[in-house]
Amino acid sequence: MNHLFLHCRAGFEKECAAEITDLASEIGVYGYSKTKDNSAYVVFITHEPTGAMRIQQELRFRKLIFARQWFVTQAPITGLPVNDRVTPLLAAAEQFPIARELLLETVDTNDGKELSGLSKKFTAPFSNALKKKQLLSPKSPWRLHLVFITGTEAYLGVSLYNNSSQWPMGIARLRLPKEAPSRATLKLEEAWHHFIAAEDWDTRLASGMRAVDLGAAPGGWTWQLVQRGMYVEAVDNGPMDKNLLETGQVLHILTDGFLYEPKKKVDWLVCDIVDKPARVTSMIIRWFGKGYCREAVFNLKLPMKQRYLEVKKCEERILKELTALGFDAAVQFKQLYHDREEVTGHLRVFN
Repeated sequence: MNHLFLHCRAGFEKECAAEITDLASEIGVYGYSKTKDNSAYVVFITHEPTGAMRIQQELRFRKLIFARQWFVTQAPITGLPVNDRVTPLLAAAEQFPIARELLLETVDTNDGKELSGLSKKFTAPFSNALKKKQLLSPKSPWRLHLVFITGTEAYLGVSLYNNSSQWPMGIARLRLPKEAPSRATLKLEEAWHHFIAAEDWDTRLASGMRAVDLGAAPGGWTWQLVQRGMYVEAVDNGPMDKNLLETGQVLHILTDGFLYEPKKKVDWLVCDIVDKPARVTSMIIRWFGKGYCREAVFNLKLPMKQRYLEVKKCEERILKELTALGFDAAVQFKQLYHDREEVTGHLRVFN
């Protein structure tokens, strides 16, 4: 149990590897990563035999920025016979804890998508074989993952149900509403799913709240706020969707988002402006420092190099400066499925 499999966005394998190395060392687990450019996954191998299991049990998955999903595994199972993949995989499954469910996954690449047909066809026979061996139980805290790398090679392993992504491969399967002005609307919806517990939506995303959307045009994020019944100050020099403006819930303010300051405190700030991470970070700190909002979701467009270090630098700066101002603040970052060369941040203050 010294292998940890991590799904990530293709092209961000080095960032994912650097992050898991840092976080594992914080809990006293050391190892090295195996990566391949644009493979959309990382395998972290620990020096101690049970190191990967320790990481799964002691490190909170929500702390990871670049990993979409993870599970404890062993070396890949190779040489799977195409006429009977069930038998060797079933033997491997007996080495892991009993699981509550089976997730058949693929890596998020074109090659991975070509294996989705195999995964779908394999789900039923493998699930049935697991049940016959009594390796599945609805009360188990574990879930079983199976990822085919090729038709004859796979990783099999387990993750804790309450310490992993709720979605297979960590990919939120959200539908683009026909009425939404842009696909960017899915970024904010996914951010809410990731950062805010479902039981808190009715209080923290309540109808009647007030929000500011910086860099709003054409209105993808504003549309999400309006659907929650909020009143929105949409700040952008560009044109907004006419249907949004006709709702009576949106005030379009033609100005630069970095210069805008609200006249009254609002509940939410959302911001999807393309600019340097340091400049966006400064603006976020200013908004909270002046008490303009209680909670925020914002994007940081990442540089081409040292992307992980850039995010950590922004995170540390936010906490340091808000703490110095007397705020009890919590900040998280995640590279969401609907993000590209960026990460999404969530910031909340409790005083």
